Amino acid sequence: MLKGAAAASLAMPAISTEAFAQEAWPSRDIRSVCGFPPGTGADIFVRFYAKALQERVGRTVITENKVGAFGNIATEYVSKAKPDGYTLFVAPGSSFLAAAPSLFKKLSFDPVNDFEHVTTLAKLPFLLVVATDGPYKDVDGLVKDLKAKGDKGSYGSVANTGLVGSELFKANFGLSTLEIKYKDVGGMFNDLLGGNIAFAHIDPGSAAGQIASGKVKALATTSKDRFKALPDIPSAAEVGITNSDLIAWWSVHVPKGTPKPILDRLEKEFNEIAASEEHQKFAAPLGNDPFIGNSAILKELLVKDIKAWGDYVKLAKIEPL
Repeated sequence: MLKGAAAASLAMPAISTEAFAQEAWPSRDIRSVCGFPPGTGADIFVRFYAKALQERVGRTVITENKVGAFGNIATEYVSKAKPDGYTLFVAPGSSFLAAAPSLFKKLSFDPVNDFEHVTTLAKLPFLLVVATDGPYKDVDGLVKDLKAKGDKGSYGSVANTGLVGSELFKANFGLSTLEIKYKDVGGMFNDLLGGNIAFAHIDPGSAAGQIASGKVKALATTSKDRFKALPDIPSAAEVGITNSDLIAWWSVHVPKGTPKPILDRLEKEFNEIAASEEHQKFAAPLGNDPFIGNSAILKELLVKDIKAWGDYVKLAKIEPL
């Protein structure tokens, strides 16, 4: 006959893993994986969300930088992590997940099926920029000059999204302008200001300092609609770039198999962060609009943009690595 604790344990109803997770999570520190080096603009983004989540759930959220392979190291790390709600991936999902299948010949993860997709956070366009003291006052003037120069004109690129934005611009107006690749944003801006290249497409965060100093001006965004965070910059459609609606987005992902109650809690917490006044104050100066979604919206967006990036890579003639 069973007595004491043994009998009591057998008498208790079974508790599912999900129910236990819902009651206990979070009971210890959480890791937020970042695919960028410490101190970079993207790292600052990840740390903002980590701090905001920490304040909401009452547990330390530690940012871990897993750098390399254009984000693939961090993405693979999360895909293979234990699905217990203690490893988060706050990332530019538009590039780390949506663009990856078209940019790399082989991936060690499935961007759709190796993750639970929690929600979206923020979105941003790229900016078509020129030197303020240069000859171009608007898109019409830039296009007219580049058509006259043919393949003697050039533009700069430092990232695949900027390259795609520029190639969409070229295709829209039938330009034969040549690409000049740069290893870093600083070198590209030096040549832009020196008149060695005509234009570039760059993210708002990287361009913010140059625009604020008056050295560089943005002629348009790569998005179809004007952004609230960039009220003075016309959209692509407004200046006649009708083939472009290129938008980058930040999102939250966790390993496949993370219990549903934890997913629901994370979706709720991150959506409230994205809707907060603190988020607006943080994101707007970097050219980001809040992007409040849910798991279904994020997964649908991811699948749609994987297909779109296949088309972008063909248009830009990017050779997969």
